[in-house]
Formats: sequence, C-alpha cells, structure tokens
Amino acid sequence: MDEHTNDPSVGPPANEPTGWVPATSEAGTGPDTDGGHWEHATLRRATCHGVRLFNDGAYHESHDCFELEWYNYGRGSTESQFCHGMVQVAAGVYKRVDFGNDEGLRSLFRTALQYLQGVPRDFYGVDLLEVRTMLTNALENPTRVDDWRIPIDGERPIAGPADYEYVAALEE
Repeated sequence: MDEHTNDPSVGPPANEPTGWVPATSEAGTGPDTDGGHWEHATLRRATCHGVRLFNDGAYHESHDCFELEWYNYGRGSTESQFCHGMVQVAAGVYKRVDFGNDEGLRSLFRTALQYLQGVPRDFYGVDLLEVRTMLTNALENPTRVDDWRIPIDGERPIAGPADYEYVAALEE
C-alpha cells in the first residue's frame, strides 16, 4: 500500500467492492486484525465525500474531491482512470445544471466513459455499471441526469456538514 494513500481511520464497506482488501491475518495477530483495509484509504474517503456532495447538488465541490485525489496516482492506473472519469462526470452535470450547456455535458460524458472503461463495476463502493449506463443514456437525453444520485455501497447518500468541511480543507 502506498503510504500517501493510507489512512487507517477510513472504515470498512458494507460489502467487499474492488479496493477493499479482506483480512489475511488471524484475529489479533497481524496488521489486518481489524477485518481488512482499503488498498487506498484516501481514495475511499475522497470517493465517499465526492459522491455525497454530487448527490447534494454540489457538483463543483464533488469535482474537487476527485480531482485532488487523482493527483496521488500515476497515469494509466485504475485509480487514476476512476478519479479522472468521476471528475468528468461531476463537471458534465455542473455544465448542464448551472449553465444549461448540454453539449458541454455530452463532451465531458464521452470522455468520462473512456476513462471509466475497464474500471471494475464496484470500484471503491461506487456502482460504476449504473454510472456508465447513465452517462450513455444522457448522451441522447441530458435531462436524465436531472436529480440523479450516484449509488455508493448500495445507497444514495447526500452531503452533510462533514463533507463540506472536507472539501473546504482541500482548498486551504
């Protein structure tokens, strides 16, 4: 695990999506005695905040969560592809909702689909099968993204104060 993406305070998922490393040690005898860990816990944290902010209509802030985490990974990595794709998703919806720019949405969604191609469907808890389906459908009909909420861990949570505090701290 890369030290710059490690954060033991990030909790476990409800299931075992891609990115979750199950415990390999017997209870109490090794580093994974807590039941496992995230391969990149900072990515999980940024993903949770980014999805909740997106679902709350804070598309620019969601974009920032994914963009700043994206810089932790090298070109061509699955993590980089995921973050870059999610940046494009947030930016595309932002273009539509805040500026009525459906062509901007389409352009950004085409790029997002390229980045998200090949990323596992349950990456860090995000249902990417639904995300890719929504992006594809919105290319034909951008109104499909109106009121869309991205699923993570089987739910569609919205942001609370901690999510806004997280993104504000990123900007400092």
